[in-house]
Amino acid sequence: MYQAWRELLFLHWRFPSHALQAILPPGLTLDTFDGQGWLGVVPFFMRNIRPRWSPVVPGISNFLELNLRTYVFDETGRPGVWFLSLDANRKLAVWWARRFFGLPYHHADMTADWNRTTGHVRYSSQRRDAPPRLTCRYEYAAAGPAETAIPGTLEFFLIERYFLFALTPAGLMTGQVHHSPYECSPVDLRHWDEHLIELARLPLPGRRPDHAVVSRGVTVDVFQTQPVSKPE
Repeated sequence: MYQAWRELLFLHWRFPSHALQAILPPGLTLDTFDGQGWLGVVPFFMRNIRPRWSPVVPGISNFLELNLRTYVFDETGRPGVWFLSLDANRKLAVWWARRFFGLPYHHADMTADWNRTTGHVRYSSQRRDAPPRLTCRYEYAAAGPAETAIPGTLEFFLIERYFLFALTPAGLMTGQVHHSPYECSPVDLRHWDEHLIELARLPLPGRRPDHAVVSRGVTVDVFQTQPVSKPE
């Protein structure tokens, strides 16, 4: 598939490793940086979603997405992303991702506004089966020049991930994405909350994110999921 991910906000907290490892399926191990686990919240705009052979379809190919994630590696040592949840405002996209990719998508009422002049984003997500008090809201804008992350740094560890894992009825699966490295900027974070973490029934950090950046986005090739192979 072809996708474009636009106006991304990356919020990350240091998080107790044992709490994250406890929610992973067999075959995955928590990936840590300097011995610490990390939990991420990422709201963004999904644009031009389509199979490689299909044109963009109005009303289907563009939607909003908000994901809660951590970082793992499989039994072969391959690093990737484990999604605790993904919210989207297109019911068809939610059904498709659950049915064919085994990803934990939820249907949500979502709105977002991007100011082309200032780059300021206002983003809101209300999961359909959650109480209104757990509406997730974010306001953000770039606060400096954009740069690619340097290998070996925390930012590279958190941002540059090219595999994802999902647990399906057929077992643990992996998918691969390909895109140019993110160009990320410091963020003017005007509003954020921990409601997405609360929806996952995890302990709340109770503090500002330990790492936060924004990116204008990337264009992405998404490849078919495959069973996770075990070492021989």
